[in-house]
Amino acid sequence: MQTDPIADFLTSIRNAAAAKHQRVDVPASKLKSEIARILKEEGYISTYKMVDENKTHKILRVFLKYTPDRRSVITGLKRISRPGQRTYVGAMDVKPVVGGLGISIVTTPKGLMTGRSAKKAKIGGELLCEVW
Repeated sequence: MQTDPIADFLTSIRNAAAAKHQRVDVPASKLKSEIARILKEEGYISTYKMVDENKTHKILRVFLKYTPDRRSVITGLKRISRPGQRTYVGAMDVKPVVGGLGISIVTTPKGLMTGRSAKKAKIGGELLCEVW
């Protein structure tokens, strides 16, 4: 059985947003912290930080963002490329998410970036997920 830590991370955020939690704690990794960085830059979460639980476990604490009427800023998260079915896109194949209102996250040779910035830099890569 193979696990997908990125899908688990996105599901934790989706569930915490649906339950109106202020924050969510997930096991930390460099890829998850880069996804959190992009979500913060794009305004989908308020902030994130690494928490040292002890010497062996690090936790990524993500603080969710809500509108004044307590609706989540994140209305949807979708994992595109999975371990069983990888999805790669070229620079010109990156499509807008929800008519340009959402973002896609792409792993490129220059690191993780949004689909818009990957298209602008003319770099393709693996399409990880879509957020709107």
